[in-house]
Amino acid sequence: MVDVEELRSRHRELAVALWSDVGLTRPWNDPQHDFDRALAGATSAVLGIVQDGDVLGTAMVGHDGHRGWVYYLAVARARQRQGLGTRLMRAAEQWLRDRGAVKVQVMVRHANDSVVTFYETIGYEIADVAVLARRL
Repeated sequence: MVDVEELRSRHRELAVALWSDVGLTRPWNDPQHDFDRALAGATSAVLGIVQDGDVLGTAMVGHDGHRGWVYYLAVARARQRQGLGTRLMRAAEQWLRDRGAVKVQVMVRHANDSVVTFYETIGYEIADVAVLARRL
């Protein structure tokens, strides 16, 4: 079993390819820029599982000093349902805990029932909040 590690810029293309393959990218977000911004930030990182030079899974993590967020949780299609997503989430939680965050949140698109079920299975619950957004 390989460890979860903080990814580096040399992993960018493989991580972005994974995100694209599993359907996480959107035309209005540049995933390469998201990856680079996470690596450059003092309060963010991209965690990953790398084996034999391949990125098998990722979790982008960051915090505001209180609340942590996880984005781009992805596992290669051939490796899904083997516990890698859970390992990545537990590593993200520990990364946040180590930096003083007391809560972790994820956003899931409403129609993505299987992902909601995954998070519920590992102990997450739907929060009764509305997320409001505005593009800058």
